[in-house]
Amino acid sequence: MTTSPRTGFFPPAMLHQVLKSKLHRAMITAADVEYEGSIEIPTDLMETVGLWAGEKVLVASITTGNRLETYAQPGPPGTGQIIINGGAAHRIKKGERVAIMAFGLSEIPVVAKKVVLDEENRVIRDGR
Repeated sequence: MTTSPRTGFFPPAMLHQVLKSKLHRAMITAADVEYEGSIEIPTDLMETVGLWAGEKVLVASITTGNRLETYAQPGPPGTGQIIINGGAAHRIKKGERVAIMAFGLSEIPVVAKKVVLDEENRVIRDGR
C-alpha cells in the first residue's frame, strides 16, 4: 500500500457519477397509468446507447420540465414506441418530448453514448 506524507495512506479512489447513456428528444408515444411502472423503450434504442433492462433512468420532460426516475423496460425493436407507465404517466404524458438518461459510477471520465431522436423515435444523429 502506498503512503501519503500527511495521512500515512492514500485515500481510496473517488467514484464520480457520470452520464453514460442518453436518448435525447424522445417522443412519448403512449402513457398507461394502470400499468405497474417503468418506461418501455424499444430494445434497438436501448442497445444503441447501452441501456440495460431494469436499469434506473432519469426521464426529463423537455415539454414541461417535469423529471422522474424509473427503470427501463425493453420493448419490441423497431417500433419507435416509448411508453411511460404507472404513476409516472401523471407527470409525463403522451406527446411530450423527453430526455432519457442513465448514469454510472466511474473513477475515470466516461464518453457517454448519446443520440438525438426524431418525432418517430428514429435516430437522426449522435448527441453532443
